[in-house]
Amino acid sequence: MLMVHLKEEELWNFIADSVYDKPSCADVLNCLKQVDHDDPENLALLRFNALWEAYYRHDSLLVFSTGRSPTIYGDLRKQKPLLTPDITIMSVGTEITYGESMVPDDGWKQYLDHKWDRDVVLEETAKFPELTMQSETEQRPHKVSFYLEKGKAPNVVKALSKRLEKRGVSNAQEELLHWYTENARSNPQIIHATERCAAGILQAIGDFSLGPNVSPRDIGDCMSSGKVLGPSHEVVMFYIFYERWRCGEVENPKQYMHNFKSIFHSTGNCVHPSGVDQPMHQVIDTLEKAFGDKKDQYYRVWIDSLSFAEVSVGSWLVKFDKWEISGNKSQGCITKVLMNSKVDAPHHYTWMHLHQTWLDGLGEKDEVSWLL
Repeated sequence: MLMVHLKEEELWNFIADSVYDKPSCADVLNCLKQVDHDDPENLALLRFNALWEAYYRHDSLLVFSTGRSPTIYGDLRKQKPLLTPDITIMSVGTEITYGESMVPDDGWKQYLDHKWDRDVVLEETAKFPELTMQSETEQRPHKVSFYLEKGKAPNVVKALSKRLEKRGVSNAQEELLHWYTENARSNPQIIHATERCAAGILQAIGDFSLGPNVSPRDIGDCMSSGKVLGPSHEVVMFYIFYERWRCGEVENPKQYMHNFKSIFHSTGNCVHPSGVDQPMHQVIDTLEKAFGDKKDQYYRVWIDSLSFAEVSVGSWLVKFDKWEISGNKSQGCITKVLMNSKVDAPHHYTWMHLHQTWLDGLGEKDEVSWLL
């Protein structure tokens, strides 16, 4: 696959594809990107995260499709609060991996090998001085990437496409927006979202009636918003409240602390990621004093990779990664919660036990500010 990255105020991709004859699902997902670099507080991304973990993670697959190489994608994950996808499609569709450990799809690699000749691409692109090769990290086994000034793009793309077609690459694709204009404007199964990035995904979920599309982050009073829809919804709503509590954004904190304490069992315990085992009531007392302690800094909390199972009647084991970003520092831990359904309110839960361990490879941990 040849990718030409066009340089101007807004960068966009031209893809000369050796396999497809028309835009694929991967191409569509790639253009509906999650990350909005004009949203420094990542509000839309965090809204999507909360929605996905609360309502969809337990029975749906999350697929990320990006033009980025694995190297650049990895860097992005360190900078942004991205969830862990079930499937990752990178390098404009030429690399597919599965799960958190990103196991490569060798079958897809063999399929691409069938019609790919890197030497031919390099030979033909060398005839165009307007093309400037991108960094080595962006050159992948089935992708050769260049920079090209946007004003020179139409002529270069047209000429290069003809040369590659003569050598056996099938066609060149225009951008998705052009494809949408020509082919999909009246197709009810395709929408052009008016919202940006992750917010556009929320819009599409609503427009296609795929399921809940109101993020828990859009609910102002998340601790008394009515019926809890399950253990995953309980956890997400709790940690949104936890974030707002520490940011000092909860009105009538004394009233809410009473409700907050009712979530936890009186004899419950909490194992801090440092290994310290404390009674739950002691942790809650510490949290009560921490109201507004993050008020003057950028502080966000989000949940990733949430799963749950009913281990006995009315008793649930919930596992997830809990992340915090404070200022410009992120840290996360693996969290396990044992919770019981309340007898008088089966859709609400009592937290019996909470156990946390630090995630590996995150550098120095702030064990003082990490409370729960």
